[in-house]
Amino acid sequence: MALLTHLLACIFGTGSWMAINGVWVELPLLVNHLPEGWYLPSYLIIIIQLANVGPLFITLMHKWKPRMLSEVPVVCVVVSLGAAACFLLAFLWNYTTLVAGKPHSTAFFILAFFLSLVDCTSSVTFLPFMVRLHPQYIPTFFIGEGLSGLIPALFALAQGAGVSSCVNVTIPNNNPTATGATLGNVTVEEVHFLMKTQYSPANFSSQVFFIILSAMMFSCLAAFFFLNRLPKVWELSAQNLCASSITLNSIQKLPVDGQSPIELGVFTNYPVDGQMASPTKEVDKGDPEKATYSRAQFAFIYFVVAWVNSLTNGILPSVQSYSCLPYSNMAYHLAATLSAMANPLACTIATFLPSRSLSILGTLALAGTAFGVYNMAMAAMSPCPLLQHSAWGDAIIVMCWVLFTGTLSYVKVMMGVILRSHSHSALVWYGAVEQLGSLLGALLMFPLVNIYSLFKSADFCSFQCPA
Repeated sequence: MALLTHLLACIFGTGSWMAINGVWVELPLLVNHLPEGWYLPSYLIIIIQLANVGPLFITLMHKWKPRMLSEVPVVCVVVSLGAAACFLLAFLWNYTTLVAGKPHSTAFFILAFFLSLVDCTSSVTFLPFMVRLHPQYIPTFFIGEGLSGLIPALFALAQGAGVSSCVNVTIPNNNPTATGATLGNVTVEEVHFLMKTQYSPANFSSQVFFIILSAMMFSCLAAFFFLNRLPKVWELSAQNLCASSITLNSIQKLPVDGQSPIELGVFTNYPVDGQMASPTKEVDKGDPEKATYSRAQFAFIYFVVAWVNSLTNGILPSVQSYSCLPYSNMAYHLAATLSAMANPLACTIATFLPSRSLSILGTLALAGTAFGVYNMAMAAMSPCPLLQHSAWGDAIIVMCWVLFTGTLSYVKVMMGVILRSHSHSALVWYGAVEQLGSLLGALLMFPLVNIYSLFKSADFCSFQCPA
């Protein structure tokens, strides 16, 4: 029964960021079909930041009206909304309407907002629900949360999209804007040839991809349903199993007045009477995680948190299409999917190879920033970046995006671990600074990309870069 509970907790965790991660790795296909084109990532970044009204509302309600919101119905509504929005997205993602005289992907943006609302709100609803279960299931939940980025990336790779080739298109000289014209009775002198990009069909469509995502969200809803209705005997049996594997180091010395072990909290690593027993002073003294930091060190930690999140959640994702598409659609596809896979991989590395050294984390933050600078430079040079028609150019831009995401994800995880070991309020401020950095990065890039048009797009095949 404990193994089944672990499986349910893992599936439940996959629903935390599954939807919006799936939309993000599908962008290399969507930018070729939706009217926003290369502007699409910057719009999506703003939508994700606007969806933070969800966790803000939940947090304020818990503070001012704690009895009005119960965790179980809130989680049920959130997951159901995500599953329904994913299913509707499969059929409405390419539906456009005229806004200010121009076609826009209104259905895609509205549904993407609800998906972002679900995923952002999961940060303040899923984990409080998991507290109802035994602590041994919490790591399993985080494993599922990491898989929420890995699974959509694997499906995107299986989709096999992004293969493109340059083909000759015949254009009549008297109508240079026409496309797809045939020679017919027109002489060769009356036509000219133009290179156009032709995309190979994917192994399955975006509609199928979004249906798969909706199935994953429905499985998350089913896992939540069964977790919420677990018989109490399952949890009791799990606690008894943990209690049977106690070592001598986990037992406290009994007093002579006959006080019971339960009153003292015999097991220092497991709950007693519904609460976590306090460790002994000897354990606290030898705990390497209980490090103290000066105000300057705390300022450095929070600055790094804000800087890293502004890069990974606001600044660089807004220009990913400009940095990758000039090389090829395949480069964009691989950069989006492999960088999404780098996030859970970095979290796994942080679990087995943690480092709380601020100097090492600062060095990694600088290295990740350097990779981001290269990505930003290639976006600024669009549509003629370095090594454009070379396989090395494709490999370097993909590698830089993967290393950028991986190194900074590791830094974010370890900064969270450091602040978590310090105090609860420090972790709360970590979340606030994280969202502030993401918001500032998104607000900075949106006008630069969509209003001032500092980044240029062009067809890979037809645009001729100056020698």
